[in-house]
Amino acid sequence: MTRKLIPTDPALQGEGHYAAARRHRAAAQVFVKAGKVKPATGVAKPATPEETGALREAEDAGSARARR
Repeated sequence: MTRKLIPTDPALQGEGHYAAARRHRAAAQVFVKAGKVKPATGVAKPATPEETGALREAEDAGSARARR
């Protein structure tokens, strides 16, 4: 009896979902070409100095536990 090494079910794609990755890359390229990156960075900025400090503390806490 021989085993099939390649699955016949197109939903089984192994590590990662190739079709979804292609859609994501295409959408990201459209986003960049449309000039939406710069405006999106402004939306992501902290609203207050307190929020800036809280984000910096959270980043430092996460970095302290990270593997190096």
